[in-house]
Amino acid sequence: MKQVSVVLPSLDPDEKLLGTIDALLKQGFSDIILVNDGSKPENLHFFETAAQHPQVQLLHHQVNKGKGAALKTAFRWFLEHRPQAAGVVTLDGDGQHHPQDAMNCVLEMLQTGKVILGCRDFNLPQVPQRSRAGNKITCTVFKIMCGMSISDTQTGLRAIPTDAVRAFCQVKGQRFEYETNMLLALKEQGIPYGEVKIRTVYIEENASSHFRAVRDSWRIYKLILAHFFRYTLSSLLSAALDIGAYSLLAWLLRAGPHWALLTLPFVGARTLSSLFNFFMNKKLVFHSHLNTGTALLRYYALAIPVLLAQLGLTDGVYWLLRIGPHRVFFRTVIYAIVMSVLYMASFMIQQRWVFSKHPKKEEKQ
Repeated sequence: MKQVSVVLPSLDPDEKLLGTIDALLKQGFSDIILVNDGSKPENLHFFETAAQHPQVQLLHHQVNKGKGAALKTAFRWFLEHRPQAAGVVTLDGDGQHHPQDAMNCVLEMLQTGKVILGCRDFNLPQVPQRSRAGNKITCTVFKIMCGMSISDTQTGLRAIPTDAVRAFCQVKGQRFEYETNMLLALKEQGIPYGEVKIRTVYIEENASSHFRAVRDSWRIYKLILAHFFRYTLSSLLSAALDIGAYSLLAWLLRAGPHWALLTLPFVGARTLSSLFNFFMNKKLVFHSHLNTGTALLRYYALAIPVLLAQLGLTDGVYWLLRIGPHRVFFRTVIYAIVMSVLYMASFMIQQRWVFSKHPKKEEKQ
């Protein structure tokens, strides 16, 4: 435990903060970075009492900046003053994270070199219904939109090696969305991660939480869905480029041979628009650091079968359902359904394979 610093952000704490610090010290932790994130004057005496422990380094924000800002303040202090340490473990000071669980996460981090997430079991009866439902929805959206299987996306108990701490300092976000951005960085930067099961503790149904249901949920879901929104924009711009390039090439070749007018505008426009779409998706949609040559091969290995599937599935459904060319409405509906399914499938495959570094995740039972 002496190789790792505890990061403890806190806003308007009560006596549970002091209990958490005492329990951490008894567990063997000897370096605690406590951040007062602009607490009210009537709560400051808890920080003053905590700072009497020589193992506690107290940092202050004069105004409330958010949990993400508090974490980054602690991370930067850690990198400056503890450069030889193995890493940090973050947890909340409201008594919902058990020091033994923090130690288990740290031991797993030291053994594997991975970022370790302390994950709760949301199927237990003591979990509030809103927390159970919220986590299941978020995990499902995370898996579909981000290609990551994480059983507790909102856990504040995370053991982080020093190299990953350095990477997380560059991650955007000031409030609760920062913790979601940390998870997205695992994917984008290929940082390996794992999970350790921890106790599921809810004190007074999490009444001490500063999480604002509507505003903070929107901040989080906006981040998770951002890839899909950017993917859609990239697709629309690529389609516009395809149409524009086809029209221009067809106009330039209008006096040429018939075969050139039929073939070259289509091939040229599709090549140009696909390359544009590739680089848009790599740089702006998925923020991939994968080798360009590898990603390009994967991209076309996906794009060509998708194009063939688009033609084959559409015509195949027409044939199976015996929908003739005169039934325009039904043919249009089938075409739209096939395109929508392939569109989502293409997004998920690009997310998980084409532009992914495949960070490895281990689940600890």
